[in-house]
Amino acid sequence: MGTEKKTCCIFGHRKVAGKEELKVRLSGIFENLIVNENVCTFLFGSRSEFDDLCRDILAAKKEKYPHIQRVYVRGEYPYIDDDYENYLLERCEKTYFPQRAINAGKAVYIERNYEMIDNADICIVYFKNNYLPIRWKNGKRDLFDYQPKSGTGIAYKYAIRKNRFIINVAE
Repeated sequence: MGTEKKTCCIFGHRKVAGKEELKVRLSGIFENLIVNENVCTFLFGSRSEFDDLCRDILAAKKEKYPHIQRVYVRGEYPYIDDDYENYLLERCEKTYFPQRAINAGKAVYIERNYEMIDNADICIVYFKNNYLPIRWKNGKRDLFDYQPKSGTGIAYKYAIRKNRFIINVAE
């Protein structure tokens, strides 16, 4: 095991299938990352069952491994008051809004995901190819291009381009 502390980001589709089986699998993956890969920091977004599932599993792992840190990277509310921050810190150890997302408009979640990927060594994702629709140019006979509409799909492609180690638990 190396001594360098590593960071893992987590992102996935809003809805997940087979939660009980997935929970067992993720628990083993997180255990391995903490014990054998020296992952100490886990970056999360929000608004997905996958994020919630992983955050709950890591809350249980934190009892055994108190040194791990769950960081909520916000995609909304760039500036928050102390009361809201304290509320968020009941489920994580740290929260922040990425500077790069401040004026991103509708792309705020894309920028937030890019931030997490840029700061991670490993990505745990729940991504299914069939979430990416194909866009047709002139009806179904003329394929125009492959247009990801899914934020998870966009993040997944970005993680590949950034050469991150990716564990896709949806496959």
